[in-house]
Amino acid sequence: MAEQIQAPKGIPEYFPPTGDLFRYVREALTLPVIQAGYKYIELPYFEDAALFSRGIGESTDVVSKEMYTFTDRGDRSLALRPEGTAGVIRSVIENSLTQQGLPMKLWYAGAFFRAEKPQKGRYRQLQQVGIEAIGADSAALDAEVIAIGYQAFFNLGLRNFELQITSLGCINCRPTYRSLLQSFLANLDLDEETKARAELNPLRVLDDKRAEVQKLVQLAPLMLDHVCEDCLTYHNEVLEYLDAQHIPYLVNKKLVRGLDYYTRTTFEFVHHGLGAQSGIGGGGRYDQLMKILGGQDLSGIGFGLGVDRALLAAESEGIDLAAKLNRPIAVLATEPAMTKLAFALSAELRQAGFVVDQVTNAKNLKTGLKIAARLGAAAAVIIGPDEVATGVYAVKMLDSGVQITAGLGELGSVIAQHLALDTKAT
Repeated sequence: MAEQIQAPKGIPEYFPPTGDLFRYVREALTLPVIQAGYKYIELPYFEDAALFSRGIGESTDVVSKEMYTFTDRGDRSLALRPEGTAGVIRSVIENSLTQQGLPMKLWYAGAFFRAEKPQKGRYRQLQQVGIEAIGADSAALDAEVIAIGYQAFFNLGLRNFELQITSLGCINCRPTYRSLLQSFLANLDLDEETKARAELNPLRVLDDKRAEVQKLVQLAPLMLDHVCEDCLTYHNEVLEYLDAQHIPYLVNKKLVRGLDYYTRTTFEFVHHGLGAQSGIGGGGRYDQLMKILGGQDLSGIGFGLGVDRALLAAESEGIDLAAKLNRPIAVLATEPAMTKLAFALSAELRQAGFVVDQVTNAKNLKTGLKIAARLGAAAAVIIGPDEVATGVYAVKMLDSGVQITAGLGELGSVIAQHLALDTKAT
């Protein structure tokens, strides 16, 4: 017997019945984005490795420790995408998308890859829904992006989460703060690797998750206390827009996200039911990224929402995602001779907007109804000799056990009416 091949470690799989729950979460997170007018972009799953080292930052854990890189047959250095923003900016530059008008508002979804130590909620293949709004330096746009993310999680049914926000300053005030922070870090008993990181990018030290490092930097100066007047005014304006939309938030001066390109508005959605892996999404403004990658000097802001963690968060809150799915209608023939009619009727009901699962392996009505129940069907349309002769079909509502009849022309509306009644009854 051949040795069984298993999925790579740290890669989550979503198979029935969880697969449809995952799909529902992803679509729920996507809906507010589409409603806000963002246009879809499909990105490559691997890019030139230099895109991420330049765009994200050599000193970040993402680039220095977690990125999957490989050399292809053409001796090109490539990397599986660890995040979406750099790829979007590359595409905007390469394809001159800003000529379509500013701000350019884009969204994307799919898998991203990081060689992390696998644990629940922290995977080597992670799924995200992301947006980027490029070409407008506007507090109102920042608030819009944040509000879309907040609404996405709220619409999913999540309540035990919190929006944390801060400002990471701009090119005018960051250098002074950088020097101040480096002076503070120089007096700490840090290991050699962390000292080197402090020289390259001291903010990365504040983002270090090790408990011993966090203890040492407890009294470190914080960026929000040292931003320039323009950044502080901008930050307060963003908060005013959030207040106007009644979006609750916590100003977290210690918030430092793990990517170098963030400036000014920076935020994270934190769920209180997930333990150590509490971040379910986040993002921020990037005022220099497009220029760094060879494009125009245009700012942008975006987020990435974690589909995997949103699913875990929904489970932690006891949200019944299965109840939100469209349950199928089963169509079953009581005799083999009726199968072609069942096939045609299934197609008609699908055209009418129903999810229809044709039961093709039932030996008799009893077996067919058992199969329909196992499929999770809400109703079963029965096709037998009487139905063929009269043109009137029997429909059994599988939750209530009620059996109704309807002619072909009214079958869809009658099923929809009784499905609504069954839903209210439950």
